Amino acid sequence: MMASSWKAPQLLLAILVTLVALSYQEKRKTFINVQQVSAMDASVKEMLEYVTEEYNKKSEDVYNFRILRILKIEKQLTDHMEFHIRVEMQRTTCLKTEKNLCDVQKGELYKQIQCYFSVYAKPWFEIYKILNKNCTSSN
Repeated sequence: MMASSWKAPQLLLAILVTLVALSYQEKRKTFINVQQVSAMDASVKEMLEYVTEEYNKKSEDVYNFRILRILKIEKQLTDHMEFHIRVEMQRTTCLKTEKNLCDVQKGELYKQIQCYFSVYAKPWFEIYKILNKNCTSSN
C-alpha cells in the first residue's frame, strides 16, 4: 500500500520536470545572439553564393550581377542562423545563361545597386532561404 502511494507524486514530479525542461528549451530557441561576422567566416561564403544566384534567377535583367563589395554582415543565432547583409552589386558582361566570372559592365550598360538581404540559414544542412530583399539603384 505504501509503494502505490508514492507512485502518484513521482508521476507528478516527472511531469513537472518534463514541462520545465520543455519550457526551458522553448526559451532557448527564442534567445537571439546578434554578432557582426567577417566575409571570411566559413558559413558566409556559401550564403553569399546562394544570394547572388537567387538574385540573378529572379532578376528581370538579361545580365547577371555580382557582389563587388560587402558593406555589413550580421548573424543572429537561435535554432538556426539568420544573416542580415548589405552589399553593393554590379551588372556584369555575362548573360543569365552564362555562369562564368565576368567583368563588370562599363559605359551605358553600367549599373550598380545596393542590396539588403535577410537570409534564413542552416549551413550544416546546406539550407538557405531569402526572407527579405531590398535593392536600390546606386548610380
